[in-house]
Amino acid sequence: MVTAAHIPGWLCELYPFEPRRFDSGHGVMSYLDEGSGDEAVVMMHGNPTWSFYFRNLVLALRGQMRCIVPDHLGCGLSDKPQDFDYTLPNHIKNLTALLESLQLKRIHLIVHDWGGPIGLGALLPQADKLGRVVILNTAAFADTVVPWRIRLCRAPLIGQLLVRGFNGFAWPATWMAVTKPLNEEVKDGYLFPYDSWANRIATQRFVQDIPSGRGTSSDEALAKIELLLPVLRSKQVQIIWGGRDFCFNRHYYDRWRAFLPDAAANYLEESGHYVLEDGRIECEELIRRKLLA
Repeated sequence: MVTAAHIPGWLCELYPFEPRRFDSGHGVMSYLDEGSGDEAVVMMHGNPTWSFYFRNLVLALRGQMRCIVPDHLGCGLSDKPQDFDYTLPNHIKNLTALLESLQLKRIHLIVHDWGGPIGLGALLPQADKLGRVVILNTAAFADTVVPWRIRLCRAPLIGQLLVRGFNGFAWPATWMAVTKPLNEEVKDGYLFPYDSWANRIATQRFVQDIPSGRGTSSDEALAKIELLLPVLRSKQVQIIWGGRDFCFNRHYYDRWRAFLPDAAANYLEESGHYVLEDGRIECEELIRRKLLA
């Protein structure tokens, strides 16, 4: 695990936080805990990002609301054990244990990419604790639409070589997941935790773990989450979507809109998968209004 003392100066300027540590029993998870109180907003990242993705949103909110932002095991500044079973049920267990340790009375939730099924998988069973929810380019239901670029990274042998050997998932995302070019330091920030074969293990395992109807433990976990999604109809939900996302495209947005027709929804036509980068100002304002109303 990378501690605050080991974060280089250039990254501290972009990510000016002191991460906390939580022992999951399988490895130490890094997480941000900014602000105070027993009510918090939990922000859940996906693959191949880390808590860095939410850095600007934390800075915008921490003076008004406690912000909890974990790095999944294998991601970001968390430990990257080589023998951990990197599957959806285990990521949900890790998050559940972390949140229980914090003894929060009310939890608002922001989810992106894999953070959708992980965050909702942990909190939908605790509906009494769950407050407002912000959905950013994610899915928490079974689907068959998988872009060819993702399928290539799942292919036996070549997928592992691409993702772990050549960083062929996290690196392309720094330009494929945005419509506005990231500056070099921000690109380096996204890539900082994923600098070796060993440190890219979760990047590959997340791709391998995409539920595909084969009856895996992750398929079963996703089915349970989907059964609980009606809970969201009784919550205040904000959907914010990057319209130029090659992965979570309009198809997924339309599925959320059909499922949650009363939710507030904003479709940002010119933003990509990293919607908080491309649509930063608009996203921050929408999220602030939703959470602080």
